[in-house]
Amino acid sequence: MPARIRTAVDQRFPAELARLRRERGMSLRDLARRVHYSKSYLHDLEVGRIRPTCDVAGHLDDTLQANGTLTAMVAETPAVTTPDDDQRIAYAIAQPTRLDAATVRLLADVLAAQRRLDDAIAAPVMLPSAVPQWRTMQDLAARARGPHAPELQAIAAEWTQFVGWLHAEARNDAEAVRVLIEAADEADAVDSGPLAAQVENFRGYLERQRGNPRGIVRHFLAAYHTPGSSALQRVGDAVQAAHGYALLGDRAAAERLLGEASDLTEAAESESPPAAAYWLTPTFSRMGLGLAYLALGDKATAADNLRAGLQGLPDDQRDAEWTTEYRQALTVAAA
Repeated sequence: MPARIRTAVDQRFPAELARLRRERGMSLRDLARRVHYSKSYLHDLEVGRIRPTCDVAGHLDDTLQANGTLTAMVAETPAVTTPDDDQRIAYAIAQPTRLDAATVRLLADVLAAQRRLDDAIAAPVMLPSAVPQWRTMQDLAARARGPHAPELQAIAAEWTQFVGWLHAEARNDAEAVRVLIEAADEADAVDSGPLAAQVENFRGYLERQRGNPRGIVRHFLAAYHTPGSSALQRVGDAVQAAHGYALLGDRAAAERLLGEASDLTEAAESESPPAAAYWLTPTFSRMGLGLAYLALGDKATAADNLRAGLQGLPDDQRDAEWTTEYRQALTVAAA
């Protein structure tokens, strides 16, 4: 049976299509003649009544000379569930008191697949489908009863964290903060140190995108000192807090944290990453080290660490949206 394909569309596509058309001085009728689509079809695309396929987005992008803007807003992704899976999930939603272990495992697998899609698809394209899934999970977790409910609630807490991350990555800053605050409460409710630490890590990432060194220090230090977090998480959090201190000009504090991170490395190398931070490896934190050393003015060491960290990424992560800042930093360090 061929894989089912789902089309994911950035919610900004309709407005961007209309903006580009007007910027090119075209009416709907003009564009319809050029692309050989009906005027009504184009109107429905611009008001969001229908969704474009990848082919349609590409054709419009070429015609409007959008340099890939429209193409990047549409992606085809394989469905992560089968029809039988969908029926099982629908039954759990309708009968939450009869939740079973197989459904909980299935929902964990769905979340894991969504998180890995984030390495290949831009966050704004993922959000329109991720948010409804999250809300469904929250509702199910609130109504679930029985021995499997606690495990489902932990999955729902991780889903909240994932949606907060997507908003941070998409630079929906206010919504990211709101959702991540909610994620912190849920992580505490399910008594998960790794989840709680990862929430603070994502808050630190957002502050780094905002260019706020004190925010970087505040949230990465909170992650570093969160009870129950893993050694791999703590290494990365210490390194990124050191980056914040370096940006503030506090070299002593930065070097102290880099030393603490080095001391933790042996323990980190012997453990597997928590599911909430599956991407962590002993070499992953070298990208954060690169940022810290670059801020400390040591370009050669920064370049070595950034290069090693980027080269150590799995193939499916190397072009992920979140790697952009590290690739840009490597360009600066290597100059």
